[in-house]
Amino acid sequence: MVCAKRRNFVFSFVSNATQMSDINLTEQLKHFFGFDSFKGDQEAIIRNLLDGKDTFVLMPTGGGKSLCYQLPALISEGTAIVVSPLIALMKNQVDAIRQFMDDDGIAHYLNSSLTRVQIDAVKEDVTAGRTKLLYVAPESLTKEENVRFLRSTKISFYAVDEAHCISEWGHDFRPEYRNIRPLVEQIGKAPIIALTATATDKVRSDIKKNLGIPDAVEFKSSFNRPNLYYEIRPKTKDVDKDITRFVLQNKGKSGIIYCLSRRRVEELAEMLRANNIRARAYHAGMESVDRAETQDDFLMERIDVIVATIAFGMGIDKPDVRYVIHYDIPKSLEGYYQETGRAGRDGGEGICLTFFSPHDLRKLEKFMQGKPVAEQDIGRQLLQETAAYAETSICRRKFLLHYFGEEYEPENCGKCDNCLHPGVRVEAADELLLVLKVINAVKEGFKTQHIIDILVGNETDDVIAHRHELLSCFGSGDDHEASFWNAVIRQAMISGYIEKGIENYGLLSITPTGRNYMKDPEDFYITEDREFDDFNDAMGEGTSVLDETLFAMLKDLRRDVARRKNLPPYVIFQDPSLEDMATSYPTTVEELKNIKGVGEGKANRYGAEFCQLIARYCEENEIDRFEDFRVRTLVNKSADKVSIITSIDRQVDLDEIARTKGLTLSELLDDIYTIVDSGTKLNLDYYIREVMDDDHMQDIYDYFREAEDNNIDDALDEFADDEDEYTEEEIKLVRIKFLAENGN
Repeated sequence: MVCAKRRNFVFSFVSNATQMSDINLTEQLKHFFGFDSFKGDQEAIIRNLLDGKDTFVLMPTGGGKSLCYQLPALISEGTAIVVSPLIALMKNQVDAIRQFMDDDGIAHYLNSSLTRVQIDAVKEDVTAGRTKLLYVAPESLTKEENVRFLRSTKISFYAVDEAHCISEWGHDFRPEYRNIRPLVEQIGKAPIIALTATATDKVRSDIKKNLGIPDAVEFKSSFNRPNLYYEIRPKTKDVDKDITRFVLQNKGKSGIIYCLSRRRVEELAEMLRANNIRARAYHAGMESVDRAETQDDFLMERIDVIVATIAFGMGIDKPDVRYVIHYDIPKSLEGYYQETGRAGRDGGEGICLTFFSPHDLRKLEKFMQGKPVAEQDIGRQLLQETAAYAETSICRRKFLLHYFGEEYEPENCGKCDNCLHPGVRVEAADELLLVLKVINAVKEGFKTQHIIDILVGNETDDVIAHRHELLSCFGSGDDHEASFWNAVIRQAMISGYIEKGIENYGLLSITPTGRNYMKDPEDFYITEDREFDDFNDAMGEGTSVLDETLFAMLKDLRRDVARRKNLPPYVIFQDPSLEDMATSYPTTVEELKNIKGVGEGKANRYGAEFCQLIARYCEENEIDRFEDFRVRTLVNKSADKVSIITSIDRQVDLDEIARTKGLTLSELLDDIYTIVDSGTKLNLDYYIREVMDDDHMQDIYDYFREAEDNNIDDALDEFADDEDEYTEEEIKLVRIKFLAENGN
């Protein structure tokens, strides 16, 4: 009954279209949703749509986009068609709107998840006039039977949600979105409202062009989310432990961790659970029932952390997500902005943490191979923008807002890593002038990399093809690295001297401000970009702070223990293990087993003294260890390694094991060394007795007892001039024996 009263109440306003301007929208807002006032441009957007005008809405995540089409749908005659890209998103939206109504028929979705009986029930409600919002997947909209049905339906307007999906330059391009305008022509014209949380000028232009709404009234909200903190950290081999440690520091808070691969999602979720964190995986490879259950458990706070591919999060209305972590750098800044925008939607704490390595960029570029050339070019340019954001040393908020066409005046936002830890600024007025001259010389028709190639004097195929190596400015900036010129160009764009074209995306041109600068140069300062090591080369200082004082004390203790045991220090604990101890502060042997390179045997044999030293150091220096921060790593034994261990336990000939695995004996010995070094004790005596005499073996064994390290090349050099021949395989065999007997 209440719902019926609401409809009667509403239709008294809309029975005559000329009365639309007389509607008290604030009263309607209070009536349907219980809110006393609109946010930002919501009221103007709704009135524009009710007046029958095409509308374009660019509003950040959490700004209230959904209400901009939900309220006008409720107070308009007919049914609003809402085009939405994801089944999970539709269900979430329909469930949300039904919470405000007494009649579930007020909103429905039409997609492939419904049975024939359910589809018929939806159409019955639409025909009866009960349904005000019909969410439709673009694929479902193309079905002839649905087109025929909708032709007979009174359409109030079309809402295209996540409208960036229509653009190849958008971060989530969906070809099916290109069919929306032709389908509107078939079904019946009505006003169109396009809504997105992320769109550059190029994407915005694409959306309006493809939807056939070139004259749409635009409403663009600020992209600034002042409560969000942005930080980029180097991605190292310890990234899993770094993330786990961060989550433990924020235990009990809701968070989302994004990974690009399903395998990484599963592995990281498992590691978090091993550390008593309520975490669950979410990706497209899971059954839809499991995904829905995971999503509901997150919303209902039965779990704290979702580890997901980008499939998770669209339309998820959870206001208290306190952090969003990107395990991998996103493919575009639009995707990054939308995903980080899921943090702190209630205005509270929102930490946006991203781990970056150039290796990830090359991996993403490799994924693009095989796609159409034009799509590869777009993908590479979007990746370059993301890399620029990761590497920049200027305010991240300023960089992001500029990317979306908004100017942020303050030089220091106080809420990003670059502003809290600013780099050194250097004068670059002459360099800016040089950049402007090169752009001018090539008639403003080339992209950043081409300009840099001219500056540093790279005779690339493209440079030679345009005969730009003949320019007087060619090589004029070869006293600086390409990375320096990248920083100059990026910061010149943010300062308004240079801009990128919209239609010809990526082509640099000089702004009127830049032209004035060329006539009358003034001071111009830049902060040089940050440099990141490759993931494969990074040794794992990671996000944690190495306690240099404790590290030195641990090295001294290792030296003492080695002297007492008459062993080389590296056998006790290697440097990476001591570094991890000086970061994590383990004070028990059980905790020590979680340190990299420390197996159970080594921890039990040598660990007690080191734990006592760390405990004493923490007490004397009043260091709060936060016991919960201990990161439990998962046992990482591949099927191959388990097979090797089992074969050695059964005393299978190593040559036979190598043949079975398709390895050389030397490669197999390297794998066995890795297994032993990680803490598994293996006995190769049965094989060594077969291939070496005792004296030979003892000579090598004694060498490793005295050596400063266990490097194979150094050992080969040591035995190179010996009358007896010592092979590399023999040295590797004895090194394994020595480590197994003394290290574990």
